[in-house]
Amino acid sequence: MTEELFRDDGYLKECEAIVTAIHEGAIELDRTVFYYTSGGQPGDAGTVTSAQGTVVDITDTHKDRDSGAHLHVVAEGAQALSVGDKVTASINWERRHRFMRMHTCLHLLCSVIDGGVTGGSISDGKGRIDFDLSVLDLDKEAIATEINQRIDENVPVTSSWISEEEMAANMDMIRTMSVKPPSGQGRVRLINVEGVDLQPCGGTHVKATGEIGPIRVGKIENKGKHNRRVNLHFVE
Repeated sequence: MTEELFRDDGYLKECEAIVTAIHEGAIELDRTVFYYTSGGQPGDAGTVTSAQGTVVDITDTHKDRDSGAHLHVVAEGAQALSVGDKVTASINWERRHRFMRMHTCLHLLCSVIDGGVTGGSISDGKGRIDFDLSVLDLDKEAIATEINQRIDENVPVTSSWISEEEMAANMDMIRTMSVKPPSGQGRVRLINVEGVDLQPCGGTHVKATGEIGPIRVGKIENKGKHNRRVNLHFVE
């Protein structure tokens, strides 16, 4: 299995690795800084460069549901690599950092709105969460003001691990109603926006809320009898 370096340090931009498998349109590495699509956060893009100087563009990263393989999707027409090649894997950092900022911001949104999470997604410069709520009169300006206040406070964001048994004994920390935290590895990762929000999450996050920058609340949409979608956007 690929060693997921991004789990413990979301700020790693590159790493040395070895190609362990070649698939049609994708490669596997023994270790990687590339986050794969999950939890509403898109997979990373970037490059893989061999010791001989061959540069392969990576357009996306995902995890095979059946095998669990961490697949780095190569650009069409890219030069071939071989199993055993020593490479440098480098992510598109500016893109990843925008995802990190928005992912952490969505945790702030969870702290502002008291409701189960029925869905969510992150894209470049924006993100959204669907809440299980019957109320129709969510106040956009009040939500934005509270989130921006917590951003201005530059609250520390840390990660830690607990056992699956501990997670099972603290199920009230889980906000997502349709997706359970990853299991089967013996431990579950927690993201703690100190004094603001604590929940299991496998995504990449900034070290403090001040990195997020100012945000605005976009549309608040009615997506069903008890489903309210709140859209967030970066101001700059």
